[in-house]
Amino acid sequence: MKRLASVIGMPAENREEYERLHAEVWPAVLERLTASNIRNYSIYRHGEVLFAYMEYVGDDLEADMAAIAADPETQRWWSVCEPLQRPFAERAEGEWWMEIPEIFHLD
Repeated sequence: MKRLASVIGMPAENREEYERLHAEVWPAVLERLTASNIRNYSIYRHGEVLFAYMEYVGDDLEADMAAIAADPETQRWWSVCEPLQRPFAERAEGEWWMEIPEIFHLD
């Protein structure tokens, strides 16, 4: 199992809409995440920063992430959510959410 964490900005004026959307994530989006071996996925908010945590239980992260990105319903979901987000300038090329390193873990 691989733990993944990432962050992105979200202007305060988008908070209500973003939280409304995530109170009822579309079933097809959730099904695609599950089919792509994503488990224990959470998004937290602190002020204008969103923090996401997920666990990957598959054996080909790149292929599973590509399947998520290629999914039409997920693409439609992103088209609704992405305008509400503000990526960090220092993120790696190709990233929307900026991956952050794990510095401590206790099971």
